[in-house]
Amino acid sequence: MSNAAQHVAIIMDGNGRWAQQRGRPRLVGHHAGAKRIREIVEACPAVGVKYLTIFAFSTENWKRTQSEVSGLMRLFKRYIRRESQALIDDGVRVRFIGDRMNLDDQLVSIMDELELVTSHNKKVNLTIALNYGGRDEVTRAVKRLAREIEQGKLAAKQVNAKVLAGFLDTHFLPDPDLVIRTSGEARISNFLLWQSAYAEYEFIDTLWPDFKADEFSQLVSKFGSRERRYGAVS
Repeated sequence: MSNAAQHVAIIMDGNGRWAQQRGRPRLVGHHAGAKRIREIVEACPAVGVKYLTIFAFSTENWKRTQSEVSGLMRLFKRYIRRESQALIDDGVRVRFIGDRMNLDDQLVSIMDELELVTSHNKKVNLTIALNYGGRDEVTRAVKRLAREIEQGKLAAKQVNAKVLAGFLDTHFLPDPDLVIRTSGEARISNFLLWQSAYAEYEFIDTLWPDFKADEFSQLVSKFGSRERRYGAVS
C-alpha cells in the first residue's frame, strides 16, 4: 500500500555538535543549520510534501547558556529578514507555533509580519515551532477549552479529541505523516506529542547542517512504501 507524506515534521538536531567537531562555537553550527532550511523547503514540492514543520527552539532550550539563547534569538530575527523575499517568491506560506509570551516584542513583530506577507502563498506550508513544547501546547489548549466551558460557550459533554485538537497551535495543519530527527538521537523531545500519535519516525545519524535535499527525498520516498494501519489489520 503506497502512501504520500503530505506533512513532514523535522527535529533539527546536531548544530552544536557539528560546530564542536570543527572546533567552532556552537552558534556557528546554528548559523549553518539555518542555511540548510531553504534547501529542504525547496525540495518539498518535487517529493509531494505540502506541509513542512520544523522545530527551531523548544520551551526547554531556555536552559542553555545566556549567550547561546541570545545568539539564537538574534539568528531568528536575521533569518526571517534575510529569507522573507525568497519565501514569498517560492510560494511558501509561513506560520509559527509555540508560546510567544516570552519572546521579545521585536521578534514577535517580525514573525507576525512574515505570516501576513506570506498568507496567500500555497505551494508549501512551512510551520516553525518557536518557543514550542508539546506538553506546554496541550496545557495552553486545555486552558482555552476550560475558559470556553466556564463562559458557557461549550458543554463538557461536547469535548472530544477533535474538539480539543481545534484548540492546539496546529489546528490549521493535518497531523504529520513522517517525523525525522537528525543527529542520531532517538527521542521525540516534546515535539508534536498529540499530533504524532500515528506518525512514522526516522532517526538518522546525519547532523542537521549536513542534511541535504537528496537524503530528505530518500526518506520521503521510503515512507511511501510503508503500510499505515492505524491500529487495524491489513
